[in-house]
Order: sequence, then structure tokens, then C-alpha cells
Amino acid sequence: MSGVPGYRNNPTEAWDPEAATDLAEAEEFLWLFHSEQPSAGPLQPRLAAVRDEIAATGTYTHTGPELQFGARVAWRNASRCIGRLYWNSMLVLDRRNSTTADQIFADTVTHLRIASGGSRVDMSSGVELPGAGNGQMRPTISIFPAAVPGRPYARIWNDQLIRYAGYRNVAGSVVGDPRYVEFTQAIAERGWGGKGEAFDVLPLAIETPQEGVRLFELPDAAVVEVPIGHPDFRWFDELGLRWHAVPAISNMRLSIGGVNYPCAPFNGWYMGAEIGARNLADEDRYNLLPVVASRLGLDTTRESSLWRDRALVELNVAVLWSFERAGVRISDHHTESRRFLKHIDKEQRAGRTTPADWSWIVPPISGATTPVFHRYYSEDDQRPAFYLDPIARQLGQTGRLDAPAPTGVISGCPVAHDVTAIGRASVPAPRLRPAVPSMSEQAA
Repeated sequence: MSGVPGYRNNPTEAWDPEAATDLAEAEEFLWLFHSEQPSAGPLQPRLAAVRDEIAATGTYTHTGPELQFGARVAWRNASRCIGRLYWNSMLVLDRRNSTTADQIFADTVTHLRIASGGSRVDMSSGVELPGAGNGQMRPTISIFPAAVPGRPYARIWNDQLIRYAGYRNVAGSVVGDPRYVEFTQAIAERGWGGKGEAFDVLPLAIETPQEGVRLFELPDAAVVEVPIGHPDFRWFDELGLRWHAVPAISNMRLSIGGVNYPCAPFNGWYMGAEIGARNLADEDRYNLLPVVASRLGLDTTRESSLWRDRALVELNVAVLWSFERAGVRISDHHTESRRFLKHIDKEQRAGRTTPADWSWIVPPISGATTPVFHRYYSEDDQRPAFYLDPIARQLGQTGRLDAPAPTGVISGCPVAHDVTAIGRASVPAPRLRPAVPSMSEQAA
């Protein structure tokens, strides 16, 4: 696809965990950091120290301010993310001293509680404070130890901190999320047993060099879920649908100045279409369009009735209305599209280009009605950045190291980001697990 606007012209190079840190990339990052953060002091002494450290050890250690800046700029550079207007507000939790599986798990639980607005945090130390949070979701990243060239490193196998299990029964149908049937089976072989319902939260599979792979069940208090209803159709409640509030990507590698952090879970907040037009609607996911269309009494015998489109709109109305009713932050695709163009304008005024993948930026519903549809973008591989390596993608899909590995490195970000949802009186609040009765096997 070389030369086609909106596609990467130069494929991203594969990461070599054995290779020493690229000095040129380190220098480029430090120049960027000091040019955008004048309070950091003179550049040359820091460059000299980093050169010496790389020469002696093969890598170097970021300062706290460098780590925070690098993580935020990686979000700014995420070409598949529409919600980057708020890149500079990301809460960066420095977890580089957490090396055991127990420590990593405890920190991921804290991450989810802080991200969902359920906890407060000391901004200087990243320590969770006593008392409840303000209920406002916020973009958050937890950064665990960097990979040292030539040494094994810690990682989370799950592609997101919260995902639902998928169970294939003897008849061949699936209860739960079909996307995670293989992962669920692999985790079950390691001793995990789910309830066999449509919205069973998968355990985290955390691997460390010292302990191998260990499984951890997320506590109910860390998983905020929203029951899905509809403002006009009460029968939506009978479907028993729900979705989790925090989309936290957990298997992408954060690359800052040539230093790589394979374990750095991060989140924004959902754009409604990611749930209503993809997770609940895709044929290889919960495939709810036929169910919704049937309940609406639509003619599904011919495509020209546009039954899929009509069912898709109502499913997305249900998601947005339910999150707003529960007071959980979510964004609609029209608002987010306008905000993305505002982000591009702000970046242009700052003298920066905005990399963007058209096929991801344009929403999966009503694309042509959004302003992001009617233009092309430059998709440069700008760093710092997030990358999805083939082995990480394989583990997130199959839960196995012996499965055929996908090819190619992908850069990306959750599609989920801003709008502050409006809480309403006398309606159900978001619930911690368990939330609502599970969806029937037929609806799954």
C-alpha cells in the first residue's frame, strides 16, 4: 500500500529483545524531552550520562519526568486512537520497582480502581490513598520494569485487563465472547474454572522471569460494569447484557527513547461504538444484531430492509444511554470525531504532525456523517509509541506460546476516550460484579 494516504509507508521494524538500546533513538528522545520541557535543565549533561550508561550496560534508566513525558507522547503518537486531545492529562504510575507477579497484580488492581474513579492516588508516589475517589474515569498507565537487553522480562498475557471468557459447548455454539474461546480453554488447562456464563471476567495471566505464568482473579471491587438497557425498549433488560467500564490495553509494548516496557497497561475510556458496533455486534463477537432485529420486528430476510443498520443504531443508543444513566464516562462518535479534528489543529499550531490510520480513526458506525471521514491523514511511525508485537498478539489470542505466531508489528491504542457522562436521578448505578443475570446461550 506504499504511497496510499492513511497507510503506513514504511513497516515498523520488529523489536529485538537481545539488542542494546539504540543510542540515536535515545538522543532523539532526550532532545524532544528537553525541547518541550525547558524546565528539565540543560540537555548536554544528560546526553553525556546516557551515552556512558548505554556504553556500560547496553541500556539506560529514565528519570521520572522522562518516563511521564514519554508515556504521554506515546499516546499523542498513537495513530489508531481518535481520543488523543487529552494526551497530556494521562496519569502515569511508575511501577518499575514491582517485579513479582503478586506486586504486578496488586498494582493492576489499583490501576483499575484509580482509572474508574473509585480510588484516589498520591500524584507524587502513585500510592492509593484511603477513601473513595471522585467517580470520574481518567486515562491511566502503569509502567512496570523495562526490558533489559538479553534478559527475560515480565508481561501480561491478556490483551486487556478486563475481558470476558468464551465457552464452546458440545453443539459448537459459544456462550460468552467467541474471540476468547482459545484463551479461555488455555487458561482452563492451567486450572481456572469459570461459571460458564456470558460475562465471566477472565483471570489475569501474569508471567515473570522468576515465577513463570501465574493466574489471578480480579476482585469484584476492581471491575465496574454497566447493565445495558434502552430508553425506549424495556425488553433490552431481558437480554441480560452488560459491559465493563475501563478499556485497559495490557499487552502492548511501550517504547521510549530506545527503552522498551513490555508490561505497561494503559486505558482511556470507551467510545460507545467500540462496544455497540464492535464488541456486541460483530459476527465473531457477541453477534447481537440478529437478536435485536428480531425483537424490533424487522424483516431480516432481505438486506435491502437495512435491518442490520437499524438494529446497530438501537444497540448503540442502548450502550450510550446505559453508561450515561449509570454516570460512567463514555463518548459518542460524533463528539469524539470533532474533538479529534480539534486535536489535529492544536498539534499543527504546536508545529507537530498528527499520525492517524484512517481505517481506525473513522468510527465503525455512521462514518460518513463524521468530519474525520472526509480527509486523509499521514501515518508516520513517530516515537515514543505503543507497539503490539507478534508474540504478544499470539498470547492475547490463544493463551499459548506454541500457537502459530501472527506476523507484523502493530501500533495502536484503545478507541475509548472522552466525554463526561451525565448521571441521572433514580436510575441504577454502575455495579461491581456480579451485575445482572447472564445473557442466554441463544442471545450469545
